[in-house]
Amino acid sequence: MTTINDVTKLDVIESVGVLTLNSPPVNALSANVREGLDIGIKKAIENNDIKAIVVICEGRTFIAGADISEFGQEPKGPSLFDVQDIMENSPKPVIAAIHGTALGGGLEVALTCHYRIAVKSAKCGLPEVNLGLLPGAGGTQRLPRLVGVEQALKMVTSGLHLPAEQCLQSGLIDKIANDDDLLNNSISYAKEIIEENRPLKKVRDIDEKVKAAQGNDEIFQNFRKSIERKTRGFLAPEYNIQCIEAAVNEPFDEGIKVERDLFIKLISGNQSAAQRYFFFAQRQVAKIPDIPKETELLDINKVGIIGAGTMGGGIAMNFANAGIPVTIIEQSQERLDKGIGIIRKNYENTAAKGRISLEDVDKRMQFINGNISIDTLSDKDLIIEAVFENMDLKKEIFSKLDLIAKDSAILATNTSALDINEIAETTKRPESVIGLHFFSPANVMRLLEIVRGEKTSKQIIATSMGLAKTIGKTAALVGVCPGFVGNRILAQRQREANKLILEGALPWEIDDALFDFGFPMGPFAMSDLAGLDIGWSKETSRSETIRDILCENGRFGQKSGKGFYIYDENRNKLPDNDVEKIIQEFADNKQIKRREIEKDEILKRCLYPMINEGFKILDEGMAIRASDIDIIWINGYGWPIYEGGPMFYGNLIGYDKILSWLQDMEKEHGSDFSPSPYLEKVVEEKINIFN
Repeated sequence: MTTINDVTKLDVIESVGVLTLNSPPVNALSANVREGLDIGIKKAIENNDIKAIVVICEGRTFIAGADISEFGQEPKGPSLFDVQDIMENSPKPVIAAIHGTALGGGLEVALTCHYRIAVKSAKCGLPEVNLGLLPGAGGTQRLPRLVGVEQALKMVTSGLHLPAEQCLQSGLIDKIANDDDLLNNSISYAKEIIEENRPLKKVRDIDEKVKAAQGNDEIFQNFRKSIERKTRGFLAPEYNIQCIEAAVNEPFDEGIKVERDLFIKLISGNQSAAQRYFFFAQRQVAKIPDIPKETELLDINKVGIIGAGTMGGGIAMNFANAGIPVTIIEQSQERLDKGIGIIRKNYENTAAKGRISLEDVDKRMQFINGNISIDTLSDKDLIIEAVFENMDLKKEIFSKLDLIAKDSAILATNTSALDINEIAETTKRPESVIGLHFFSPANVMRLLEIVRGEKTSKQIIATSMGLAKTIGKTAALVGVCPGFVGNRILAQRQREANKLILEGALPWEIDDALFDFGFPMGPFAMSDLAGLDIGWSKETSRSETIRDILCENGRFGQKSGKGFYIYDENRNKLPDNDVEKIIQEFADNKQIKRREIEKDEILKRCLYPMINEGFKILDEGMAIRASDIDIIWINGYGWPIYEGGPMFYGNLIGYDKILSWLQDMEKEHGSDFSPSPYLEKVVEEKINIFN
């Protein structure tokens, strides 16, 4: 055995040089790994006893990709391109032995080997698009030469991980190995290649599949159309497509130039910076500084949910999906049956789309049962109250739960805004009370705001954070304040949007501005979707707001066929002159002089107060980190990932510019725009809020 460096060794086994990488946790392509590959391949080439070279990894995976921590750093050691050139031009066959995952740069390394063998459980992919990037080491040029243009397009624009069997069928790998014997299988395969004197297959020289697509622009036109809705606003998918086009229409070396030029554009741009920031923020949000890692978690084997409405049903589905039994409580059998019926219908709709099987529907429904007696929750480990937003009702429920629930039970409320401390004080165990704010539709939305009360125990918090992961949620821990973090910031946008329509902007102009920014919909389309009559009372309505007037006229949103917009039979929205007249008359009555409002002003008015509120939230300790706020807004409210969330976006704009704008607006429009003292401090002292 020859030790190459601290992560690489070279063994000679029966005329095969086995170059082994061991750089935990995922053998990322750090400077050390690149150096080990560089020196190891050279030594293997120089060694006359070695006739073929196997590149294999220890640990749980093959090379999983680039070392992201090196992005933006001064390059050290040999470049990945240098390593690939040595491997591809080796006079001895080089075989990649793949287990776990070969992703990104890891797959690009494997593609410069002459042959590839993988265990059955392995997966291969080029997921750079998820970081706002494209494969920058020949991946877009070599992949279509093996798997064909259509498959390559799917893989590079989605980050799809292809299972080993599909890799073999598509031509991405050459042989399947046994999961428990990759090393010996790889050595045997290398000996076959030597004995049969097989050619040194350079992927760059294989061109049958790319030639077949030359002159067929429809492939690319149709593919762009198929993904345009999903990838709206993102640069990386389009740049990936352009690279595959270059692989088809240009010689290999010219295609490589296109790939590298577009890679540099992406990695130096704001979109990739935002997506890489989001990647790390998603991992950081789970870390709670004052809760020790060794905190013992409670077992959650049985769950109770109070309320079989939209939220209660959606929440129940999360637990059923994870195989955790759920009992739903309703006031009447009729309402209970209706709620459980809707759950089944939701599952059947998912099955109709091919996402689950009909067998899965029955399997998941077996985990859900109902009852009209709250007493049946006495043996539950977690009880979630999911009734409508009424403090008296919630306090009444928690008073009952205090008497019924076992001592170790977690008592949770799904409130989106109410004071959890006030709810907790109705019990004799406020340390067991926590907020679990699911977002609608609860079975779809990834975000879970976990709201920490003044007396909530660390064990309850740790258990809730762990449970979120079990049911596939991204959890963010927040403090108790009106609206918590997400809705508190949303209130700023809603307030300004409603002021803007009186000042001169029309609802669809505001919605269009925010849609073009990257949101899935604007505030008025969102209100129509949710229902304008939520929280509205016909008996107490006094035409005090535009919403009041719309509801008084039977305009409740999509469900009534008209709200801020008018809707056709397919719920496609159209601007409505009647709404414009209602707004004009209301503004006239309020003596508000309407004016033309540009898109830039709409964005600043809607977004800058949100950023300012984020600083107030940080100042009050209602969020642990600025990045947690961004995670909440990306996962729960549709802030575009490529803009990084409100706090990251504010940093891109410049907090000094936002502060100056707020100060000017405060002078002109009053205290709604009063800057956060923490924002002022950050600007004055040049504080990095992301440290």
